[in-house]
Amino acid sequence: MQESLFLRAAFSKSTERPPVWMMRQAGRFMPEYWEIKNKYSFLEMCKTPEIAADVTMLPVNLLGIDAAILFSDILVTAEAMGGDLSFTQGVGPKFANPVRNQADVDRLLTDVDDKLQYVADAIKVIQQRLNGSIPLIGFAGAPFTVMSYLVEGGSSKDFKLTKLLIHNHPELAHQLLAKIAKVTIDYLNLQIDAGVNALQLFDSWALALSWDDYKEFSHNYNTEIISKLNRKDIPIISFCKGSSVFAPLMAESKPDVISIDWNADLLDIKRTLPAGIAVQGNLDPHILYADKKVIKERIHRLFERMRGENGFIFNLGHGIMPDIPFDNVKYAVELMKEFRY
Repeated sequence: MQESLFLRAAFSKSTERPPVWMMRQAGRFMPEYWEIKNKYSFLEMCKTPEIAADVTMLPVNLLGIDAAILFSDILVTAEAMGGDLSFTQGVGPKFANPVRNQADVDRLLTDVDDKLQYVADAIKVIQQRLNGSIPLIGFAGAPFTVMSYLVEGGSSKDFKLTKLLIHNHPELAHQLLAKIAKVTIDYLNLQIDAGVNALQLFDSWALALSWDDYKEFSHNYNTEIISKLNRKDIPIISFCKGSSVFAPLMAESKPDVISIDWNADLLDIKRTLPAGIAVQGNLDPHILYADKKVIKERIHRLFERMRGENGFIFNLGHGIMPDIPFDNVKYAVELMKEFRY
C-alpha cells in the first residue's frame, strides 16, 4: 500500500503522474448514487456499513480514481455529541437544538466513540472490498466548521451567530471548540484503528474568518488535533476554503498535505511551504461543466505547471457539484491517468 501513487505523493515522494481523487467523488452527480439515495435517508446511508461501503466504492468502480474516501458526513461528530441532526433535500443539514448558551455547551457529550462505531464498521467493510488496491481516506470536520453548524442550527451565508459567539463570548466559544476537538481526536484515532490509510480534516467554513480569528478559533484547534493523532505512516491532509490565504498558518500545524482552493497558483503556494509538505488541488470544479477541450486544456495546464514537483495530488478546489455531467468527470479522470511526467 505504501507504494500507491496517492501515498507516495502525500509523503512528497516522486510519482510517474499525479494521483487523482475528488472531494464528493461519491455523490449526487452519479445516477448510481441516486439509485441508493432514493431508497434510504442520508443518515441511514452513513450509519449502515454495507450501504456506506456501496457508495464509497462507486467512484472506485466507475471512475478508477487513485484513492477512495469514506462515505460519511462531517456532522456525525456533532450528532454523537447530542446534536439533533436531520438532512432535508434542497435544504441541507439542520440541528433542531442549536448551541447558543452555557447550558447548551454543558450538555454536549465528549465520550462518544461508541456512538460512532458504525463508522469503524464501515471502514472495515470498505477495506475488505478494496482489498489493498488503493488507499482509503478517512476524515472529520474541523472544530470551527462543526461549531458553526451547531451554533447556526444549519448552513449559513454570513455566520452571524457564530461570529457573535466568538466576539462577544470568546470563553464560551473556546469551551465548545475544546469539546469538539477532543471528540475529533478520538474519532480520527478510531478511524486509524479501524484501518484507514490517510485522513483529511475539513475546515469548510474557515474562509468566514479574519486572519486573527482563524488563528485563535480554528488553527490552534486544528494544530492540537493533528499533534494528537496516532498516525505513523498515515498522512493527514488539511483542507479549508481559504487555504490560498491561510496556507502559511496551516503549514505550522504540520500536516503532510495542504489542500488548496482554486484562488491561487498551486506552484506559487507550494514554493512558500516548508519542504516535505505536499499540496492537493486545485482545479476550479466549475471547469468540469465546460466543453471537453476546455477540461483537457485546463488539466494539462495545471499538470505542466506542477511538472517536476514531488508532492502533488490532483483534486478540485472544493467538491464536485451535483449537476456536473458524469461523463465529464470520467473524461477528466481518464485524461489524468494517461498523463506522464
